[in-house]
Amino acid sequence: MTAKLSRREAGKMGLMGLMGLMGPSVPLVAAVPSVPSKAAMLTRAIPSTKEQLPVIGLGTWQTFDVGGSASARKPLLDVLALFVQLGGRVIDSSPMYGRSENVVGDLAVELGLRDKLFMATKVWTSGKRAGIEQMEDSTRKLRGKVDLMQVHNLLDAEAHLETLKAWKAAGRIRYIGITHYTAGAYLDLASWIKRGGIDFLQVNYSLAEREAEQRLLPLAQERGVAVLANRPFGAGSLFRDARNKPVPAFAKDLGATSWAELLLKFVVSHPAVTCAIPATSKTEHLRQNMNAGRGPMPDAAMRKKIADALL
Repeated sequence: MTAKLSRREAGKMGLMGLMGLMGPSVPLVAAVPSVPSKAAMLTRAIPSTKEQLPVIGLGTWQTFDVGGSASARKPLLDVLALFVQLGGRVIDSSPMYGRSENVVGDLAVELGLRDKLFMATKVWTSGKRAGIEQMEDSTRKLRGKVDLMQVHNLLDAEAHLETLKAWKAAGRIRYIGITHYTAGAYLDLASWIKRGGIDFLQVNYSLAEREAEQRLLPLAQERGVAVLANRPFGAGSLFRDARNKPVPAFAKDLGATSWAELLLKFVVSHPAVTCAIPATSKTEHLRQNMNAGRGPMPDAAMRKKIADALL
């Protein structure tokens, strides 16, 4: 996580001051049906193929950008091993994330888990030739085929999507995606979705950033586009605001014991969201994140209750 306030502190304290963060109230959406509390992790289908993915994935921004020493990589080796053990598959990276692609690829091969992962990365450069070179480099760093290649923050999307469509047709990648992390880009994202040929949308969505609920997430549902939710903790703002409230008592009805679990359950209970991708380098945080994909999911009434608890 990138929050300055530790998750241990957040679990003991709580969330306040979100009125300004959330802005005007947004109508709550219907939620997915509950599943038994001891069930395996909930999965969602990729609309374009019906392939099932676990609803909790693993981001790598900052957390996997480490050196090559065994001591630097050991915590991440443990995280990746536990991630798969607990039912995870989707791991998301980018050339923008420093050495993260290298580290993910090396550790996945070292653990013998490369074939168990759904690898997602991005192209983040200008120009068709530069994009091809960067994507080929990412494939080498990730030590194998990339499942999902995304245009990072829509940078030179016209050029890269032309390449990606050719790569998908040739079997070099399996899925095509576009990404952004700010509400100011939603109109552009929507325009690309309407043009077709997009399998995945990656966008910011959390209790601190709910603007995507208004039009973008419904559009993704309508057009059959899978959604990866980045910044599910509001880039750490939700933990920094978790200062004066304990985890609400009703969290136990969802099988949650921490704010991290409750916040992730809110995100993945939106029916448009295929998978949330929180980043962490700590196994104790990973356990909380993964637990959010199990047990009962909030229905519409519980989603409202969670939101009300934060105001």
